[in-house]
Amino acid sequence: MGQSSIPVEPLKVLVTGANGFIGRHLCEHLVLAGHPVRAAVREVTFKSPGFDVIEIGSVGPQTDWQKAVRGMDAVVHLVSPSLRETAESSIEYRQVNVLASENLARQAARVGVKRLIFLSTIKVNGEITEERPFSIDVPPEPVSAYGQSKWEAECALRRVESETGLEVVVIRPPLVYGFGVKGNFLQLLRWVDSGIPKPFAWLSSFRSLVSLYNLCDLIQLCVNHPAARGGTFLVSDGDDLSLRMLIHQLARIMEKPSRLWPFPEMLFRLLGQATGKELEIQKLCDSLEVDITKTTSMLGWKPPLSVQSGLEKTVHWYMDSRGKN
Repeated sequence: MGQSSIPVEPLKVLVTGANGFIGRHLCEHLVLAGHPVRAAVREVTFKSPGFDVIEIGSVGPQTDWQKAVRGMDAVVHLVSPSLRETAESSIEYRQVNVLASENLARQAARVGVKRLIFLSTIKVNGEITEERPFSIDVPPEPVSAYGQSKWEAECALRRVESETGLEVVVIRPPLVYGFGVKGNFLQLLRWVDSGIPKPFAWLSSFRSLVSLYNLCDLIQLCVNHPAARGGTFLVSDGDDLSLRMLIHQLARIMEKPSRLWPFPEMLFRLLGQATGKELEIQKLCDSLEVDITKTTSMLGWKPPLSVQSGLEKTVHWYMDSRGKN
């Protein structure tokens, strides 16, 4: 019998932050791929016939993960605090992103978990790209407290990897959108839906996005792909859009007019300085693009869903759920 004929036992996977935007979809994605899944949540608010749900309480440096990690082959660590930056947030970021992640990794290694996949952020590389997209070869230069904490978490996990042999895989996504999206992307959907004129006709910045489906597909691949071991990977839909192009796409799918009108970029920036919203204006005016060449070449992966299809699925979810969001 050839080696290719030998059945491979599906890996048992623990997903932390399983009741979040990404976590719920990832659990379902892994189950469909044949993996037995255990979902770790702070508080049990849902049940699924497809996977086990285990309550672990608040996540911090002292969290006891033993019941969650025991018997698992791999862990996908999604738990992360809110992106909203406040005076106190840097402390929370360090507690949850850095210390809690290291604590989980060490407990997982002690009970024989083979691999931990850590969902980081492209903010580890920085907030804007100028001459060329971020690639995995670009040295990290986090600007925000959130990005800095994720970088420190990556470093802590690499130390655990070198000390214990736990295989650590890091994935750095840009903005994630899809069913159930919240935050700025949901606001953009509402804005396009409202038909209110938007002053973005002259903005030329480009942004990388990744659909929830594409991100879950890459995570699932990294659970047992031999080339993923010890790697750090960037991910996107592979087709970057300007804000103007994104609004046109959303409006087309909604069958609404785009209603873009010109407003000078310099005035946008001055307005940001005057109102203390420089970061928000920066996201409008500056590009943030990622190069996924290493991800596609090392893992043989390419985004299964085009950005157009991803946006269509997201818009259809939004239109079906209007009034519920």
